[in-house]
Amino acid sequence: MMNSAEKFDRVLSYVKNAFVGKNEIVDLLGISLIAKENAFLLGPPGTAKSAIVRHLSSCIQDGKNFEYLLTRFTEPNEIFGPFDIRRLKEGELVTNTEGMMPEASLVFLDEIFNANSAILNSLLMALNERIFRRGKETKKLPALLFVGASNLLPEDEALNALLDRFLIRIRCDYVDTDLLEQVLLAGWKLDANQTDKPTITPAEIIEMQQKSKLVDLSPIRKQYVDLVHNLRSTGVKVSDRRAVKIQNLLAASALICNRDAAIVSDLWVLKHIWDTEEQIEILAGIVDAVIEKDQSPQAHPQAHYNRMPNAEELMKEVELLKTKWSAENLSFEEKNVLKDKLRYVQNRSNWVKKSEHKQFIQNEIDQLWQLMLQTV
Repeated sequence: MMNSAEKFDRVLSYVKNAFVGKNEIVDLLGISLIAKENAFLLGPPGTAKSAIVRHLSSCIQDGKNFEYLLTRFTEPNEIFGPFDIRRLKEGELVTNTEGMMPEASLVFLDEIFNANSAILNSLLMALNERIFRRGKETKKLPALLFVGASNLLPEDEALNALLDRFLIRIRCDYVDTDLLEQVLLAGWKLDANQTDKPTITPAEIIEMQQKSKLVDLSPIRKQYVDLVHNLRSTGVKVSDRRAVKIQNLLAASALICNRDAAIVSDLWVLKHIWDTEEQIEILAGIVDAVIEKDQSPQAHPQAHYNRMPNAEELMKEVELLKTKWSAENLSFEEKNVLKDKLRYVQNRSNWVKKSEHKQFIQNEIDQLWQLMLQTV
């Protein structure tokens, strides 16, 4: 008889096997599900964002999935349900939520930043408090996970509050061309791959969510505090509220690895709290520098996953940074961002396989560091 953790592991493995090159996305959705925190997917159309969420939702036994593509003209009725006409005749404003978001176990909202003012407040409350409120009507939502997706980050400051409701941010790109044949084979088998599907019940997921609250975070509290300070000084905004909620992600990472206490490598989840695409590399460099000291065999699989860098691409990045540094009138903050990016490139260059390529890149990086020191 499998316990809930074993069932959950089988579900994640099943979804990973169905989508080639998407392991990181699936693992992060798993972390979000156990941490009961919302996840945001950023990527172009055709990168399997909705398909992955749909596949994960299909493994939740007796769970209901709600999926909707938002437009600027989407009305509240389309998300939350229409008013019940029979009750309306009796003078009561009651929403008929059957088949709509307020009854779903897993919610996927595509093009989330198309949300208009008519639904924004209700949506913010649903995401933040798991509550649906309409007039005098208040309903607690059963949603285990909210996933939002978009092709672009919001430009309107009014929508920043919506992005802030998604603690985990996940970049979803096209898979490497080397894996294209595997993608085609997996896609061909996707619809047929419905037999022997592993399942887990909402009650078992809730049990794991409650267990994650019991994970001991004290072993890494100091490292976590130091890392948050470091990120803040780098320009990555980590509010007190977000710092508290990120602890849920750390605990979920530990629990998924069958541990009752967190270890330093669980800090890997902080690579996915970026606000802008520019911060992705910066966060990766800073966080990797901390977690690489932890070589525990009990670490989460994603903690030490490093894509082997392309030496030519790294050289292009160094040249680009050199060009940007030579630009006039750079602010103090802009200079710090460029330095952080160079640190990230330097860290990545350590993974270059050929020693002669690695040495060449290191020499170029050292020269750029000298240039930066001379112009401070």
